[in-house]
Amino acid sequence: METRIQAVHFDASQQLVEFVEKKVAKFEKLCEGATALDVNMKLIKPETAMNKEVSLRLLAGGGEMFASKVSDTFEDALLGAIDALKAQIEKKREKNR
Repeated sequence: METRIQAVHFDASQQLVEFVEKKVAKFEKLCEGATALDVNMKLIKPETAMNKEVSLRLLAGGGEMFASKVSDTFEDALLGAIDALKAQIEKKREKNR
């Protein structure tokens, strides 16, 4: 599975990139047939609270799933988006049974 990480309006630290890679690596096992995962991290108006947005787009089995969360930190936003995407994967599995 190919993972693409993009930082918009800021430069992502190596520590943040490694955190993202570690957390999204689980999707390869969680979703069979996953071909690509796009991680977009965006800084929204730097002077406000809740200004970090992370969106995940998973391409799998001819379909696409998307989740996006906003939080005070990129780590929290990423974890929230991962939870939302996992819920979509579970729902799709249940539907296909």
